[in-house]
Amino acid sequence: MFESLSHLALQQYWWVIISLLGALFVFLTFVQGGQTLIYTIGKTENERTMLVNTLGRKWEFTFTTLVTFGGAFFASFPLFYATSFGGAYWVWFAILFFFVIQAVSYEFRTKPSNFLGARTYEVFLFLNGAFGTILIGIAVGTFFNGAMFSLNDLNNVSWETPYRGLEAVLTFHNVALGLSVFFLARILGALYFMNSVDSPAIFERSKKQVLYNTIPFLVFFLYFLIWLLLKDGYAYGENGVVMEPYKYLNNLIQMPVVAIILLLGVVGVLYGIGITLLKGSGSGIWFSGAGTVLAVMALFLIAGLNGTSFYPSNFSLQDSLTIENSSSSHYTLTAMSYVSLGVPVVVGYIWWVWKAMNAKKIDEDEILEEDSHAY
Repeated sequence: MFESLSHLALQQYWWVIISLLGALFVFLTFVQGGQTLIYTIGKTENERTMLVNTLGRKWEFTFTTLVTFGGAFFASFPLFYATSFGGAYWVWFAILFFFVIQAVSYEFRTKPSNFLGARTYEVFLFLNGAFGTILIGIAVGTFFNGAMFSLNDLNNVSWETPYRGLEAVLTFHNVALGLSVFFLARILGALYFMNSVDSPAIFERSKKQVLYNTIPFLVFFLYFLIWLLLKDGYAYGENGVVMEPYKYLNNLIQMPVVAIILLLGVVGVLYGIGITLLKGSGSGIWFSGAGTVLAVMALFLIAGLNGTSFYPSNFSLQDSLTIENSSSSHYTLTAMSYVSLGVPVVVGYIWWVWKAMNAKKIDEDEILEEDSHAY
């Protein structure tokens, strides 16, 4: 089946999969967003423990999806992996550091031998929620704004600044995307608390946080989206990589299905927020979560499809990476494509585990019980 597809078709297929994985990861950062709200929403030790434990049921999904996203990127587009991780390693080291301290925090927060105290690990969770989401957004922003690298004839990367990727924070458009992800994660985290914790006080405080974080989210996201549609983009063709006016707007016009996906995604996010604020619904996480997946997936698609360089070089334009010049061989992509057919099974398993974990909302009585698996 996959053998009959052209190399370009396989490259496009895998960019769609990468886009979906990246979108799922952004949705799952509701865990990170919730971590930044533990002390804002939880006013007592028991309330904070409830919040940590409802997030603790899901943190591994986020971590696993991030690893899967990175692994799929490495296997399908290895030159990007080598260029970004081999050149911009300080920003990736920072991201990995903040995710490692998250894993340590959930494992050791309530252990009897925890000499640092629970508060220390709660601070670690906040740092992961804040810097992890912002840095991820900034790193993805370089897909649209470029990075300072060059490649030689053997595709060895040279990073042209000593900051090794951290210079991306100097581009406000990148920062705007990072802050959009941060505030969106906090919105999703508050929505998740409303859906998974049985506490009227936490429900009301979470509802307020949805409102408080929606305002800055809309400011930064609309700035990022409007500027993206108006800026010059990195197109490639027979003449190599060139700057094309309104490239990303043109991508939406020329790929109407992607434009519809983006529109549905934005509407879904806003609808979930709307029914939460106006109707006091506890189901907003499902609409805003689905909307997040659609909107982020659409952004990834316009970054790499329709003759667009998904990792542009601002130092040497012709060294910019595209899905065509950075992918694995036809044989490798074909073999991987057969493996990808098992993705629906994995998604189904995750959904089943999710429903089993959330069959009963977490409450104070559960926290007060002796439970060796409490976080």
